[in-house]
Amino acid sequence: MSDPWNSFDSAGPVIATAIHNGHDMRADLLALTKLDDDERLREEDPHTGVLAEQFPTHVVVEVSRFEVDLNRPREQAVYRRPEDAWGLDLWKPDLTDEHVERSLGLYDEFYERIGEIIESAIDAHGCFVVYDIHSYNHRRGGPNAPADDPAGNPTVNLGTGSLPDRWRPVADSFMGSMAAQTLAGERIDTRENVRFKGGHLSQWVHENYGDYGCALAIEFKKVFMNEWTGRVDDEALAELRAAVGATAEPVVAALRAT
Repeated sequence: MSDPWNSFDSAGPVIATAIHNGHDMRADLLALTKLDDDERLREEDPHTGVLAEQFPTHVVVEVSRFEVDLNRPREQAVYRRPEDAWGLDLWKPDLTDEHVERSLGLYDEFYERIGEIIESAIDAHGCFVVYDIHSYNHRRGGPNAPADDPAGNPTVNLGTGSLPDRWRPVADSFMGSMAAQTLAGERIDTRENVRFKGGHLSQWVHENYGDYGCALAIEFKKVFMNEWTGRVDDEALAELRAAVGATAEPVVAALRAT
């Protein structure tokens, strides 16, 4: 099958993923979805691939989470009902089991691929860290409503809900390094487990490879784009790309020390 993600493996210790970056859907699902492109894009994480692909080892998924959500357990990875996907009315008619199984084939292929990449990094370096990069909406009230209260919506949310205790110094190093960076001349508001604690990918990494490394679930507030129109702020995106890139050296130092 054709490669559903843009991936490159140089066996570096930092493995960056953007598993909700994609917007592509296969034709049989596009024919069934009730959602238009804008509705899907609003719940996807566009441009997170730009943040991830600067790292020599990266996986940027081009398939929409509305085809298969790689950050959920396998049995929940295909949205079938509105309650699976923010109350959205998804399909006309409902998906068949055949549709679901085809999507889950991509799910299985992804986890096989990411496992190979992690094992390659372990063989080369003895350790690894996954940067599991996402973004989140902060204008849920509508295109003309005020932004959600910054007190509960940091610019960068680090999810560590499944992080093994031994890798705590790695998370602390990321937090300190990211908070020292700037966006539009101000220090980046970086906090832990405020909006998200990390999803299935992080948990899977820790369950299967937690003796050798860890996953940091990194959520960027969509300050680099208009989540309703899709318009991108290229300058803000470039600053955030540089900021997350600058965390790699101190994070790898903490990883190796641990």
